[in-house]
Amino acid sequence: MPTIFDDLLERFHAYLASVDNDLVADEVARIGWDMPVRSLEPRALACLGRLDRIAKLAPADARPLTCFVADHRDELRWGQTYTAADFGPSFIDNYGWLEVFGTRGHFVNDEVAGGLLILGPDIVYPDHHHIAEEIYIPLTGGTEWRMGEGRFHARDAGEVIHHASSVSHAMRTGTEPLMALYLWRGGPLAQKSTIGPMIDLRGRT
Repeated sequence: MPTIFDDLLERFHAYLASVDNDLVADEVARIGWDMPVRSLEPRALACLGRLDRIAKLAPADARPLTCFVADHRDELRWGQTYTAADFGPSFIDNYGWLEVFGTRGHFVNDEVAGGLLILGPDIVYPDHHHIAEEIYIPLTGGTEWRMGEGRFHARDAGEVIHHASSVSHAMRTGTEPLMALYLWRGGPLAQKSTIGPMIDLRGRT
């Protein structure tokens, strides 16, 4: 008998499989989708109040996933990497993630992590970087994204955003919340990001 976690993984996989992008297709093909389930107690966060709006904002191809998550929010294990000491209480009240699979997720995977990030409106996720290579796919539009020394620019829902290992990146939301699907590979899957731009050996950001 399928559980809600099986349904969650199925919807996550189905959305990724529908994305017309070679990088994503290669990653989907590399993931072993027959993963053992991990028993986790549910954990709620303040940002879950944004899920109803996110479900309405998401395009049709993402709604099976976003609506399912909204409907089952209280049964899932939500997490936060940062604390109010890092970015302040307003950020923490508008930030959280759901790891579907990985070293901390509802399904066990020691090679790749996949999940969903939530940011509320008018939030800046400042420059940060990590060893793991990362793919992001926003499931809602309107958020501005920055990579390296580039400027912020808005990304549409469904765009594929690739951050190579240790490349700095940042996000800032506008009047609407963000939900973004993410995949991490090639580094510690539970690593706390280093805050601030990446500095090279010549002292330039």
